[in-house]
Amino acid sequence: MLRFTHQACTSFLAGKHATIDGSTLIARNEDNFVAIWPKRVMVHPADESRDLTFISKKNHFTTTLPEHAVHYTAMPDTNPDEGHYEESGINAHNVAMSATESAYTNSLVLGVDPLVATGIAEDAMLTVILPYIDSARAGIQRLGQLVTTAGAAETNGVLFSDTDEVWYMEIVSGHHWVAQRIPDDAYAVVANQLAIEDIDFDDPKNFMASANIQHFVQAHRLNPDGNRFNSRHIFGTHTADDAHYNTPRVWYGHKLFTPSAFEEPTSMALPFIRHAEQKISVPQVEAFLGSHYQETPFDPLGNGTEQERHQFRAVGLSRTQNSHILQLRRDVVPALAGVIWQALGNPAFSPYLPVYAAGNQLDATFAGDNTDYNGQNPYWAAKLLNILSEDHYRQNRKLRDSFLTTMQSWGIQRLTSGDVISAPDEMSLGVLNAETAQLFNTAIQEQIGKLVQANADLSALSFTMDDNL
Repeated sequence: MLRFTHQACTSFLAGKHATIDGSTLIARNEDNFVAIWPKRVMVHPADESRDLTFISKKNHFTTTLPEHAVHYTAMPDTNPDEGHYEESGINAHNVAMSATESAYTNSLVLGVDPLVATGIAEDAMLTVILPYIDSARAGIQRLGQLVTTAGAAETNGVLFSDTDEVWYMEIVSGHHWVAQRIPDDAYAVVANQLAIEDIDFDDPKNFMASANIQHFVQAHRLNPDGNRFNSRHIFGTHTADDAHYNTPRVWYGHKLFTPSAFEEPTSMALPFIRHAEQKISVPQVEAFLGSHYQETPFDPLGNGTEQERHQFRAVGLSRTQNSHILQLRRDVVPALAGVIWQALGNPAFSPYLPVYAAGNQLDATFAGDNTDYNGQNPYWAAKLLNILSEDHYRQNRKLRDSFLTTMQSWGIQRLTSGDVISAPDEMSLGVLNAETAQLFNTAIQEQIGKLVQANADLSALSFTMDDNL
């Protein structure tokens, strides 16, 4: 199988007062350039055996790891030939991380601080950061130090959260970065662009940045605005690709969560920070991550013209491999706080499995080798479900939508039953996770069976039989 990089994601972040239950939320679709690139779920125990000298298989980025590592979850590529690409997880300190949202820096900036071929990149990022941090801020500081000293190989956005704060960090050049705390009552949508706007260097509670970044910008005359420091304007791009590939996804997210906002899908000035008109729930975030411009002419599966239906890139794609919502809850004991809502494949059709991050296991099928097709493997079952769900899209709409709604309710029920465990620990939560995963796998197989039957009945190669034949 040919190797393609992970460079086409969509991210969502929400502060604790913006959500319906006071949770912090970070979420992202991990997309690839091909429809099939198997992923699996891993649970890493504290201080598991590892080489303290980390060397990336992709570009030979090298760093020395701390001696102590905490328990964390991850979603690596099944094929590790070019790196782990662990992508998303929650650690034992209830810190969540999702990496990365690929973005682009303009040529003026890269002319004076180019990306570093052997610098830190997406393939290594979660592996060398998440097991060693105890807060979202600590994650930014650790990653920022690596960018400053070793350099960055890519322009990337990185999501961090803990039970109190949500942060978005952007690596904007070979050695510089900025980060902004998402206000507690706000949300943000990011889609393959540098998104952070004005930086207030006198407000360390809400902004962080690499040392001397102001001097760097001033010395090289990079600021097009003069007195203000708008990171997006200084470091970002403004291209036709941005207008048709990136900004429409941000526009549609704003349309869902702030419907009164009057915006254009190709606008280059969509705000980074938005306030929702209602409290945000996990099912609403799931709906956004699986969205494809429903109820607009731009829906590829809708009724618009040929040009309209192919004008913009949707959020949920056949190329989506891993869609996750990392929820950190504030109204439960710490062992129950971290919940991973995990979908494999396109969340337009794939439901989300709820997993307690503190558990020491999931069902073994999620961690198994899935390089080759196996209909019983969760990754491949999800891909089959996606294909069958998209086929005869209009005719099977009720069957498909009912399944996703039912699975949302079922997921909440599983958490409700888990939350009453009297003394939750990694063992008891691991057992519950395994049981939840097994039930989830069964539900997927049952839905596949229903779609096979429904699609067979809709075949163009059918015929109404005469009683006399």
